[in-house]
Amino acid sequence: MLKGSKISIGPFLANDSEALFRWFNDAETARWDLAYRPTDWIAFKSWIESISKDGTRVLFAIRRNGETSIVGFIGMSAINPVHRSADLAVRIGDESNRGKGYGKEAIALALDFGWRHLNLHRVALTTLADNPRAIACFKSAGFEQEGLARQAAFIDGQWHDVTLMGALRTQSG
Repeated sequence: MLKGSKISIGPFLANDSEALFRWFNDAETARWDLAYRPTDWIAFKSWIESISKDGTRVLFAIRRNGETSIVGFIGMSAINPVHRSADLAVRIGDESNRGKGYGKEAIALALDFGWRHLNLHRVALTTLADNPRAIACFKSAGFEQEGLARQAAFIDGQWHDVTLMGALRTQSG
């Protein structure tokens, strides 16, 4: 478990699956980072089981310090040991837990994990260009905007631009 001042990131527990399943099937939340597609329990369980077997992914539960309930998740995928790179994704599940700095702190902890334990040099992510809260959070965590993919996501019947962002390991990191 990696601990910050407000939250920690660490392994998932068996009772986390209910919240995760609910968040994966929340159409309103999903629209901020991908097209909504309902996930059934069988596919969801298969996805959860596949993570521990896949050396190119790592997924952490986000918890408030001193609590066992999950408030979100953060993960790295496409981990490439040759290029020393990975892609990052984060979600704070319930609206009541957003805007409290949990995502920013989880990103800092995940980046530190990537730099120290995976020997990464670069971490990239994408987010919808019309999600200013996410972009501000990523920038405050050290990401820089690297590009814009015009009309790259079709969500809720409309095309959306996608912002490409990246963070590089510093000499001290």
